[in-house]
Amino acid sequence: MTVLAGVVYPLLVTGLAGLVFPHRAGGSLITLNDRPIGSKLLGQSFVDPKYFWPRPSVTNYSEMPSGGSNLGPTSNDLREMITRRREHLRATNDSAVEVPLDLLFASASGLDPDITPASAHYQIERIVRARSLDQKAKTDIFILIEKHIETPNFGLLGEPRVNVLRLNLALDSLVRNR
Repeated sequence: MTVLAGVVYPLLVTGLAGLVFPHRAGGSLITLNDRPIGSKLLGQSFVDPKYFWPRPSVTNYSEMPSGGSNLGPTSNDLREMITRRREHLRATNDSAVEVPLDLLFASASGLDPDITPASAHYQIERIVRARSLDQKAKTDIFILIEKHIETPNFGLLGEPRVNVLRLNLALDSLVRNR
């Protein structure tokens, strides 16, 4: 039974998954020039002002261990952390507009690869300024975001979202082709 349940069954399931869902079974890797640069399923850090920034991560985007901070709504530490993030985002984005919540709060896993469309739009001005682009580029980046919005699964599960890694790759391509 140990050999059957511990060896044969896992090998069979892994082999079938690789045949039926090769992209997903391989970790949904995103490649650039035939080299894996990340996964569609895992967030990663972008700190350069020329790129869209992801949600914050308590674990510094480390998959081992992943998780949240366990700080509750009455925690002074959490309140101070959110205040620092808000001040940093307002200063770097030169925006009087309220910072979208997903740019302030880490996800439960700390590895969320997506942001809301509002969070992507919030960052356009900073990116245009950091890349020394003109106002037409601002419109082009807005359109780029709209093209990368993923709808809720099955039309009802989840919220509209934008994958940060894919969006940043498309942004590089857009700027390179101008």
